[in-house]
Amino acid sequence: MSEHPNDYIKPELMACCGSREIRDGDVVVVGTGFPTMSANIAKHTHAPRAVMMQESGVYDARPRRPALSVGDACLNPGAAMIGGLIDVMGMFLQGGWVDVGFLSGSQVDRYGNINTTCIGPYEQPRSRLPGSGGANPIGALAKRGLIIVQHDARRLTDKVDFITTPGYIDGPGAREKRNLPPDTGPYIIVTNKGILRFDPETKEAFLASYHPGNTIEEIRRSTGWDLRVADDVHETEPPRAEELRVIREVLDPHRMIKIYEGKGYI
Repeated sequence: MSEHPNDYIKPELMACCGSREIRDGDVVVVGTGFPTMSANIAKHTHAPRAVMMQESGVYDARPRRPALSVGDACLNPGAAMIGGLIDVMGMFLQGGWVDVGFLSGSQVDRYGNINTTCIGPYEQPRSRLPGSGGANPIGALAKRGLIIVQHDARRLTDKVDFITTPGYIDGPGAREKRNLPPDTGPYIIVTNKGILRFDPETKEAFLASYHPGNTIEEIRRSTGWDLRVADDVHETEPPRAEELRVIREVLDPHRMIKIYEGKGYI
């Protein structure tokens, strides 16, 4: 088998991109879908000592199939601890023990702020969204925020309508002014078109790589601000053979990941 098979689908590439950001020994707060898939790929390949923690309080889950929700009973067998929200949001996040927090939202802006509250003015919105859940404390307290989102100008917008989850707020020093812990904040945005990272000086997201089949010009047109492009921008590495084997044979033999193709992750 080739080192990089070409029969992958875009959701598999996105899951692999997320997994490569996880380091061995990381404590990772995950939800369902891409986050759990990414964390499990990492655990079965380059980061065997990484530990997953569900927002619901399940610590070191070892599910035998993709979980349908953060409270799915498949997460419980073999887990090191089954706690609750207070354990995750209080003991782990506020204690500074979480290395990576996976996040997503209806809107993400140039500073990595996330909106899951409303579209339009808060008092008279065009639509109400589900709200924060655990996203606000994850974004505020995890050492590295990893955002997964579809890439279009409505979602990757210049400024979110409401900051549900803080990124770098309005630029350098903004998190510190609000007494958020040092050395925390969004680290990467993985989309269905490319990978964005954050400039350490301006705190603004820039294009680091473009996925195979996409172009830099297309990605810039699909972004709601004047997206800066890295000097060393390059094509994203496709899924490796071992990553695909883990996805298809170990984590998701029934190919549940394909549902994301119908949701626009193509």
